[in-house]
Amino acid sequence: MAIAFNNSYARLPERFFASVRPLQSPSPALIQVNEPLAADLGIDAEWLMSPAGLDVLSGRTIAEGSEPIAQAYAGHQFGNFQPQLGDGRAVLLGEVIDRDGRRRDIQLKGAGITPFSRSGDGRAALGPVLREYLVSEYMAALGIPTTRALAAVTTGDAVMREEILPGAMLTRVASSHIRVGTFQFFAARGDVEGLRLLADHVIERHYPAAKSGENPYRTLLDAVIAAQAVLVARWLQVGFIHGVMNTDNMSVAGETIDYGPCAFMDHYDPATVFSSIDRAGRYAYANQARIALWNLTRFAETLLPLIDAQQEAAVEQAQTALSGFAPAFEGAYFGRFAEKIGLTEKDPDDRALIDDLLKRMEENQVDFTLLFRHLGQAVSGDDEPARSLFVDPTAFDGWAGEWRARLAQDGREAGERRAAMDRVNPAFIPRNHQVEAMIAAAVQREDFAPFHRMLDVLSRPYDDQPDAAALAEPPQPHERIAATFCGT
Repeated sequence: MAIAFNNSYARLPERFFASVRPLQSPSPALIQVNEPLAADLGIDAEWLMSPAGLDVLSGRTIAEGSEPIAQAYAGHQFGNFQPQLGDGRAVLLGEVIDRDGRRRDIQLKGAGITPFSRSGDGRAALGPVLREYLVSEYMAALGIPTTRALAAVTTGDAVMREEILPGAMLTRVASSHIRVGTFQFFAARGDVEGLRLLADHVIERHYPAAKSGENPYRTLLDAVIAAQAVLVARWLQVGFIHGVMNTDNMSVAGETIDYGPCAFMDHYDPATVFSSIDRAGRYAYANQARIALWNLTRFAETLLPLIDAQQEAAVEQAQTALSGFAPAFEGAYFGRFAEKIGLTEKDPDDRALIDDLLKRMEENQVDFTLLFRHLGQAVSGDDEPARSLFVDPTAFDGWAGEWRARLAQDGREAGERRAAMDRVNPAFIPRNHQVEAMIAAAVQREDFAPFHRMLDVLSRPYDDQPDAAALAEPPQPHERIAATFCGT
């Protein structure tokens, strides 16, 4: 078998999914195969790049052992509940056990119409496929839990959006594609048996320690809350804005999933929004923790009949679990930001120091990524790179005096401190204007060199790469991207 499928979700009752065959691409061509990831999954990358592999990656053939399905789920989209959503343009080919013994989904995104497509065409345009490949692999390189990209192909057909665009498919890998919205699908139907089967599947797959807990379903809730608290804190520490934090886009496995209109901040502004459909700023940068808790509250609601047969007791347990989100998030958020400014020993007063820096950055339109990277140079005695990012450089000076006094209490050699800071402050992010230029090159000229170049540089985000210095530069005023699009 070219891919050693070992499927479990397809063993669940039929109401969990619909069996469906992927769209067959008319004339596919390979853009990229993720060879290291293929090796992790026990898949021969050379086979993936062969005509037989390309046929599987483009939906033309069904690999042995594959049981293609579209998963059912519901979800709150911008706060409005939709009782049936589901995979409208994605097909789960099956699951594999990777070389570390972890179960992983392999899914084709942009694989055509499914019973859940509603009025969509089920296909994907080239631009969003390249964006998701690049950004998800960048997040993996940062060490942030995420779905992964195994391959990207062009399909040879045209996709109608605001204009006619080349079609593409992404092969996505995830610990699972089970979402908060998957639980909502069964809860909305009063299907307690379905909820229990789903929860048991998630516990077995993602949180096996919960099986030995006094109340496994309460333990499941605690585990998902903790995972999401840390995940969103990690997003904020690199300036990431998901863009569509609907409950159907929140993975119960604690991975970043569904990179539609996602983007990274250039200058620091907590109100930053990029998604063209987020007109009210619901999913702005600074709102992401609050929305995560809102989503988790919806998740907790679905588990109430499993947590306790008595509604009042179940609600009390759920509320207690949800009260753990704030300390978990704040611990991860301030702990990592302390590392970003070079602190080793934690002190409660560090929160004020961090908040003061962020306030000064906002007032001076300071580039988020460059400032934290340049603080490493300031530790070594060179303030100018960081100082020059401020409209009013004295704003940096006022903060830096307190910062240096705090560093003096921390007891660490400057070179060691800078090296530690460079391990948590990336030198490169996927700059929005550069991502858009990369997409334009591929869509308009069939030039994939910028994509491959960015992918190579961003796979080493913490390394100084002098030959790629242009990719670290923030946009000029005329290059700024005001809106990103989800691609559907």
